[in-house]
Amino acid sequence: ALHQTEFLWRDQYEWLETKGYKLRPRYQPGWEPDIPTTQLSLSLNQDFFPTTRVAIVDATRIKDGKRVLLKRISKTDHPHEIEITRALNTVPLASDSRNHTVHLEELLDPPGDTDVTIAVFPFLQQLVALRFDTVGEIIDFIRQIFTGLQFMHQNHIAHRDIDVNNIMMNGDELFPEGWNHNFPELTPDGEARAKAFTRTQKPPRYYLIDFGLSRQYDASETNPLEPPIFGGDKTVPEFQTDEETFNPFHTDIYYIGNTIREYIIEGTELEFKGHSGMDFLKPLINDMVQDDPAKRPTMDEVVIRFEEICKKQGSWKLRSRPAPRRKENVFKAIPHQLGHWKRRVGYILRRVPPVPSR
Repeated sequence: ALHQTEFLWRDQYEWLETKGYKLRPRYQPGWEPDIPTTQLSLSLNQDFFPTTRVAIVDATRIKDGKRVLLKRISKTDHPHEIEITRALNTVPLASDSRNHTVHLEELLDPPGDTDVTIAVFPFLQQLVALRFDTVGEIIDFIRQIFTGLQFMHQNHIAHRDIDVNNIMMNGDELFPEGWNHNFPELTPDGEARAKAFTRTQKPPRYYLIDFGLSRQYDASETNPLEPPIFGGDKTVPEFQTDEETFNPFHTDIYYIGNTIREYIIEGTELEFKGHSGMDFLKPLINDMVQDDPAKRPTMDEVVIRFEEICKKQGSWKLRSRPAPRRKENVFKAIPHQLGHWKRRVGYILRRVPPVPSR
């Protein structure tokens, strides 16, 4: 049944239709779930699955059938989010190729609630929905995200909440038949695994999202200081001390470095397996996550050092498979390895660049 946190979307179902957006039937007023006869019918019935995040719901744009995400933004809870999102989507920032922040489709003001604005964003795919097939694909991902955060910092914007959940990718070409909002590895109806190309075959563009904790500063503020505010990553070293204020740009360096460390290099016991063959990034990442914030490199320095490291990696290395660092099921590993080599030989014969790019 509909959870209480979903009532706000149900109550705005008809109004959103007048604005050109249609929610799933689950949120239509008067909807009641049909009791499934089997566990299978439950797993295939998407109306049984609530939105995974209270403030965000998937929808369809009526005029062209395009899928989008709607996000409720409270001006009280996140007073700077709309302002920063608008700034990043306004020329000249919006037209800069280094801008890897999510595109804003439009803003909607729901009736009867002056505190809330609904932002309409593209329907992006989760970063973890597809494994990396080559080291070169990882290099392309890191380059785009490093460039995107460098762009934000050069425009005096600190993100303040970077983790793997706040990095998304454009999946329209990667997943030609679409994907499920709640189960991104499945087709939209949840009935089968979604067909997917590799990132080399269809290079995606990566995006930083969620500016609820972000702040923009005046160019004259060379060392802005803020009290600690915890985002998704609770491990920030400076936040574990007794100090009262910190430079959020230094914290951003830790956030992005720790994301690369946990998701790409080392892995974590509960979520990510990490990738073998990525140790050449460790010296840079270790500097980014050191305990003393003042000793961390700036994003300009990070990008320069990253490019120097990448230049030293040969084509054979960049085309290699970044197998999971943690134990991999042998029955799954063999077909993955065979498929990788088949693609790898094809890329070499067709002279496909080892590092994909759009």
